Amino acid sequence: MSTIAQAALDVTGGVDTHADTHVAAAIDSAGRLLGSAQFPADQHGYAALLDWLTGHGRLVEVGVEGTGAYGAGLARHLSARGVKVVEVDRPDRKTRRFQGKSDPIDAEAAARAALAGRATGTPKTRDGHVEALRALHVARRSAVKQRAAVQTQMRTLVVTAPEILRRQLRSLTAATFITTCAALTPDPATAADPATAAMIALRGLARRHQHLSAEITDLDALIEPLVAAINPALLAVNGVGPDVAAQLLVTAGDNPDRLTSDAAFAMLCGVAPLPASSGKTRRYGLNRGGDRDANCALYRIAMCRLRWNPRTRTYADQRTKQGLSKKEIIRCLKRYIAREIFPILTAPRNDLQVVA
Repeated sequence: MSTIAQAALDVTGGVDTHADTHVAAAIDSAGRLLGSAQFPADQHGYAALLDWLTGHGRLVEVGVEGTGAYGAGLARHLSARGVKVVEVDRPDRKTRRFQGKSDPIDAEAAARAALAGRATGTPKTRDGHVEALRALHVARRSAVKQRAAVQTQMRTLVVTAPEILRRQLRSLTAATFITTCAALTPDPATAADPATAAMIALRGLARRHQHLSAEITDLDALIEPLVAAINPALLAVNGVGPDVAAQLLVTAGDNPDRLTSDAAFAMLCGVAPLPASSGKTRRYGLNRGGDRDANCALYRIAMCRLRWNPRTRTYADQRTKQGLSKKEIIRCLKRYIAREIFPILTAPRNDLQVVA
């Protein structure tokens, strides 16, 4: 009789993920804790974790923390075996103040969030062409940031350099400045001299800048055809270039059908206004959550349209006459752009034929 009862038991799992180990907890449909256990964060550990959860009864779903980081491999393993995976945020501070903090407690909290329906997000599958695009986009974004930092460091060095260098370099345009600094020929034997040391530093930074520029160019040559192959309609949208399109595709993931509406997509991008009303006052506040990189992509589209698109400029003029500030107008535009882009992002995708 106990075996029959156990087989008929509905079980919800929860997993607290880490780099080397995952801790799982199982609860029944009434919320009673059935147990917790720790498993290695590898393929054998994933299989053992799934066997342990199914050993308690019929596995309904599993709430996993960090499906975009340490839990990505586990989420792929469970999804490939037909298990419903729910993305779970870490417990809030109030809960942790009352219950404490430990891996089994966090795993149990993940299971309870999935069972109660507080966690409903579907994780990205991370097994298609968009995942490949994400890796390339991460490398490009890092190179762009480093290149900007290098140029700032070079300009700062020129400000404090000896007058002979300042007079030669401070009035040059960006491209000429980099080329000139990369061609400097200081004498290493006199590196103790401030002018020579500054020249050595500027030459090294300029050559690093050139290397990063070449790396960005190479990545662009890979990203643009991949974006065009995944979703060519996205590149046709006013104000959307390869870099912006890549970020929006990465935000949506390989399974954009997980986004149920344009409102859900707007919330994901942090452009859905949040109610901030009280009493007779009816107003909406700035949304500081969501994917800030996607928010930045929508901002770039809005700024491009404000400069070049007559329809958008007319809208901005009308809203300005109504008393809205430029920041408020941009927030409205980002929400409208999210609504426009959502059906394009979630449209069915054909099999890709990516040409290198």
